[in-house]
Amino acid sequence: MTQRDYVSRGKTNSANKKKPQKAKKQPSKSHAKAAEQNNPQMLLWIRLGVVIALLLGFAFWLWSIKDKAPEPDNIVEPAIAVKNEDGLPELPEEEWNYIKSLPGYEVEVDETEASKSDKRYLMQCASFRTRAQAEEMKAKIAFQGFEALIRSASGKNGDWFKVILGPFDAKRDAERTRHALRRANITTCQIWFWNL
Repeated sequence: MTQRDYVSRGKTNSANKKKPQKAKKQPSKSHAKAAEQNNPQMLLWIRLGVVIALLLGFAFWLWSIKDKAPEPDNIVEPAIAVKNEDGLPELPEEEWNYIKSLPGYEVEVDETEASKSDKRYLMQCASFRTRAQAEEMKAKIAFQGFEALIRSASGKNGDWFKVILGPFDAKRDAERTRHALRRANITTCQIWFWNL
């Protein structure tokens, strides 16, 4: 197919001009035969037939040679192992002392109670420009059984409404709450120290 130069032909009113349509050529008989021979389904069936014929031929060949195997004339009997009396001496019985001493042995461990942190935690789940969006997030959190607070903060970028939960005495409690909210597709919560 020849390439056409569409850039240099200009912007004439070619949309209104209609080009005469050329008569479509009928494919010749040689092209029709070539199309039939290149049929992918036909090639698939031919290949499948060849593979099956090869497998059947191989199976027949294996079956035909199974009875023609020559039998060996001289059969060698396995040699009987002769015990050497002058060999290595027998190993003595091993004695393990720790097996007898371990059942009565107890390890003493000093139990120290984990020190509790005096810091408290909060969890901020969102920060919005409008109070209506903050109220909507607070309602979603309330449906999960947690009570959220809305704190407003003013800054150089304007007013922000933060949706927070807490205070939590331990970070583990905050993590437990965050995982419960994550199961409800509220995934934006972050845990921080309470510094309000």
